Amino acid sequence: MDNHPNVIAVRDALRSAGADTSEIVILDEAVHTAALAAAALEIEVGQIANSLIFDADGEPLLVLTSGAHRVDTAKVAAGLGIGKLRRATPEFVREHTGQAIGGVAPLGHPKPVRTLVDVDLEQFPVVWAAGGVPRSVFPITYAELVRVTAGTPAEVA
Repeated sequence: MDNHPNVIAVRDALRSAGADTSEIVILDEAVHTAALAAAALEIEVGQIANSLIFDADGEPLLVLTSGAHRVDTAKVAAGLGIGKLRRATPEFVREHTGQAIGGVAPLGHPKPVRTLVDVDLEQFPVVWAAGGVPRSVFPITYAELVRVTAGTPAEVA
């Protein structure tokens, strides 16, 4: 799994961005939810940076949100001036990220995706994000996550 093309793309993107870490951990089992990921890593669910792709008037929007809460789509849409913001289909996610739901990383996509980073993640010294496949995760600081994704800090819940 460590040599899966998506994991390699994420690791390469982290290195290219000069991230403090390019360590990607391969878990024993797939973790499709923040709660499962937190349990596997023995951390708080809030430390999981869920990568959620939304369809924002036909364009992809990546929201990196704390696993401790849900994205308020009306609030995010209003803040960005988007007419319609909805959860993307699995096909839309794969088209824009090259990755499947459950393993979508915050970077390593075929082309950049507009990204919002939940300000609630900032309270943790380290957060964990998906590494391109459902069994892969990596640790990163909030500041690094914002920097390597060129994301915009935002209140998303």
